[in-house]
This record gives sequence, C-alpha cells and structure tokens, in this order.
Amino acid sequence: MLNSGIQEHSGGIARYYRSDLARNNPISTEITGYGVSGLCYLHQLTGEEKYLEAARKAGYFLTRQAWNADLRIFPFEWFEDAAKTAVTPAYFFDCGIIVRGLLKLWQATGEREFRDVAAACGESMARRFPHQGNLAPILHLPGLEPFEYGGSWSNNPGCYQLKSALAWLELHEETGDSGFRANYESALELARADAPTFLPGTHDRLRVMDRLHAFSYFLEALIPVASVPRCGAALKEGIARLSEYLRSIRGEFARSDVHAQLLRVRLYAARAGVVRLNENEAAEEAAAIASFQYESGDPKMDGGFSFGRRNGADLPYANPVSTVFCLQAAAMWEARGGPVAESWRTLI
Repeated sequence: MLNSGIQEHSGGIARYYRSDLARNNPISTEITGYGVSGLCYLHQLTGEEKYLEAARKAGYFLTRQAWNADLRIFPFEWFEDAAKTAVTPAYFFDCGIIVRGLLKLWQATGEREFRDVAAACGESMARRFPHQGNLAPILHLPGLEPFEYGGSWSNNPGCYQLKSALAWLELHEETGDSGFRANYESALELARADAPTFLPGTHDRLRVMDRLHAFSYFLEALIPVASVPRCGAALKEGIARLSEYLRSIRGEFARSDVHAQLLRVRLYAARAGVVRLNENEAAEEAAAIASFQYESGDPKMDGGFSFGRRNGADLPYANPVSTVFCLQAAAMWEARGGPVAESWRTLI
C-alpha cells in the first residue's frame, strides 16, 4: 500500500496493477475510498504515522480533486484529463464506500473537511439514486439520469447495495440526523427482499463466483443489525450458502476477496453471538487467503494480494481491495479470542 506505486502522485489509488503489462489501471474513486479505510486500519493496528499520512493524501485527493462540488457526487474514475472525468458515470456503491473511508479519516484526524464532504455525499446519495422503488446503481454524468438496468449484477439494484448504505448508518451516528438512519433501514428492507434469489443468479459457474463477492457485501452489512432476529437468521443462512458455493467453484475460479469476506463475516458474526464459528472452515479460509499474497522482488507486487486464480494459475492483477480485505481478515483471524472485539465500523 505504501511502496508499490498503487497510490499515485495525486493521492488517488489505481484499480489494480497489471503484472503482465507492468502498469496501473486508471485511478478509481471507489478503490481510493477502500484504500483510505485500509490505511486507517493499518494505522490503528500499528500506530505508525506513515499509514495515516498516506490515508490523508488519498483523502485530500477525494475531497479536493475527485469530488464534484457542483453535482455533489463522486465520479467512477478520475483522470488528469478533466474532460474524461466529466463524462464518467457515478455509482451508488462507490459513493457509499468513499463516505465510509472519509468518516474513518475524520475520526483519525479530526479534520472537518473529511466529515463535511462525507455528509454532503450521503445527502446527495439519498436524493439522487432512489428510482422506481429501488436504488439506481449507476447514474450518467452530468445529467444524473439512471442507466438502464441489465447485464451484470453491478448494473442492477440488489442486496449488495446494503454495504454502501452502511454510510448512512455511520452518518447517523456521526451527525444524529435520523434521516440517515431511515435511509439505511429502507435499504435494509430492499436488500432483505432481494437476497434470497441473488444466488446463484446465473448458470455460468465462473460468474457465480463474482456474485459471491457481491453477496458478501450484503452479509457484511447485516453485522450492525445481527441482533435483530430476522437479520441474524439471514446472516446465518447466508454464511452457509456462501461457504457451499465457494467450495464448489473455487477449483475452477477462486477470488481472494471472497475468501476474506467470508472469514471476516464469520468472525464478526461469532463475536456478535449470532452464528457459531466453524473453526475448520475458517482455518481453511485463512490458509487460502495467505496463499494469494505475493512474495516478489518486484516492489509493485511484493506484499500485495492477487485478485484470484483460475484453474490454479494466478490472474495478473495485484489488487488493492483484495489486499486490504485479506490483511483485515488475516489480522482478525490471528487476534481471535482476544479481549477486544472489533466494532462493525472497523469493517473495510
């Protein structure tokens, strides 16, 4: 996260590093938001200021360069060429992830700029994205019209959007604004209605693995309400379904982030007392996570995590989100049984 060049000079973080082409993909605002959360988590774990400084640099990129103050929204990607950025779409999911990262940075630094932009974005999400009884996943910029639904899961409303809606819950806790809490609760009901039919969602087994990643977002976002019986039951059933599908498909296609997401959800749910930890499966997932980490003489890859592998071969993507998910899952696994339980708000 510090030495690979995945965080570029602007402070923005690239979507991933293509090891086969030896270059970064363009900067992604969503991935920069995840990077802020991951760097704040590393600062929390280690106490080392270098992680907070990198997080602050990424935060300033988001608030001072990527944030569209006129539209009050974050675009999907950012380019040095402003004309390209002006026509990139905006995602509901991305905005929520960025808000959560900025709130973590506000809590770590006390710099009001991060809180203010997070709140403005949260308000804009509540105003711009509701569409025909759902949350539109993507808006055209600059007109803010919803994309037509269809194609992959990310271009359709669904239970995965609940992870982004956690931003509203966190904003409620920060500001006391009950409207933010109501927005999260509305998203929760939409997600609970969609979740039972989200898997498998396709006959293509490799695409099911991608949907496991999205379904994991739903499970992660249930953690704050796990004590509510219907939510705890959905969490328990969802963990079992996710584990079964993962183990069925991963010989053909395995994503590191899905392993990490499942392990994190298991640990949070066990700490909440709603799902008993399956030690054998959790240990297996922890070992699988470790197998995705690069040990390389190339600093652009060393210490990072591969996005995944197909038929036993690593895919050529050193992925910052996979990295922060996996490092958190590994840290939680190593610390299990310790005296301090992590709050759901530490979830990257």
